Amino acid sequence: MKSSIKRMLAEIEGEVAYTRSLIGKSKLDPRVMAAIGKVSREMFVSPDLKDFAYDNGPLPIGYGQTISQPYIVALMTDLLQLEPDHIVLEVGTGSGYQAAVLSQLVKQVFTIERIPALADASAARLKSLGYSNVQYRTGNGYDGWPEHAPYDAIIVTAAASHVPQALIEQLKSGGRLVIPVGLPYMPQELMLVEKDAQGKTHTRDILGVAFVPLQEETSVNKDG
Repeated sequence: MKSSIKRMLAEIEGEVAYTRSLIGKSKLDPRVMAAIGKVSREMFVSPDLKDFAYDNGPLPIGYGQTISQPYIVALMTDLLQLEPDHIVLEVGTGSGYQAAVLSQLVKQVFTIERIPALADASAARLKSLGYSNVQYRTGNGYDGWPEHAPYDAIIVTAAASHVPQALIEQLKSGGRLVIPVGLPYMPQELMLVEKDAQGKTHTRDILGVAFVPLQEETSVNKDG
């Protein structure tokens, strides 16, 4: 497994170098790369896909959802500029992989998943693997999780049709929001939204991406 993780990290570094003119950097924060290296990605995919767990590409996790490409996970995490005392909101728990990476870098992660079966499975998985600073909720990601706001950083792991106003309102001044924006099967853009001390937002396009859509509908709203 160590060799597979090493290969994955090398492929991420290669992608960063290839896209450096777009993302504005030639390497990612070493803390982010270390966090990626500590999380066993094979634990977040189905048994029949374990041989592909450390490939630098997305994989299906059921219900029409995917676990994101490792390079994109690393890049989005890096863009948040996380610190150990930060409290982070993740919209789109999926398998729990991104939450596990975030948990290595911050004080607390709150994560929302629209699909109850995925939310329950990822919560059980994260708990069994010892990620104790992650709290989950089943609900509508467009609404965020206002009870624990404001957040130092917010990450959205599915493509929204727009930047939700609720998420901007729940972002702390000086905070960062990373979100893919665009319609399904159409060009999407990974966007960085920064909120200044006066509460104004400044948006920058990072690079083109392809994510599953962020759905608004939900029939269950449950904390855990």
